[in-house]
Amino acid sequence: MADFLRYSDEELESFRELINEKMEQAKEELKYYHEAITHQDLHGTDDTYSAFQGVEDSARHVEKERLHQMQERQQLYIDHLVKALRRIENKTYGICRVTGKLINKDRLKIVPHATLSIEAKLNRDK
Repeated sequence: MADFLRYSDEELESFRELINEKMEQAKEELKYYHEAITHQDLHGTDDTYSAFQGVEDSARHVEKERLHQMQERQQLYIDHLVKALRRIENKTYGICRVTGKLINKDRLKIVPHATLSIEAKLNRDK
């Protein structure tokens, strides 16, 4: 019985390095969102003319909600990167979960946490 198709250990290592770089960037962004949300709470409207307080409070609420959504999206991205690192460890990284074929390297460089080949993704989206 032949071994299933997979990327070489050297290729997996280069993907690991790429994912680790993206992970560091993602963690920095997550930290930024957290700090922006935390510091936003520190800016009160006590010294603002009362006619504008409602407008400012509403705008602050909308901005805080947007930051929370971005923070959640960033955390999800980090979770996907962690799972990709696990797939590298068990040497299943880069194998399409639908077709069983190798996902194109260029796709993995752009979307390193991809689990579907372009072919499978296009068929799924139809």
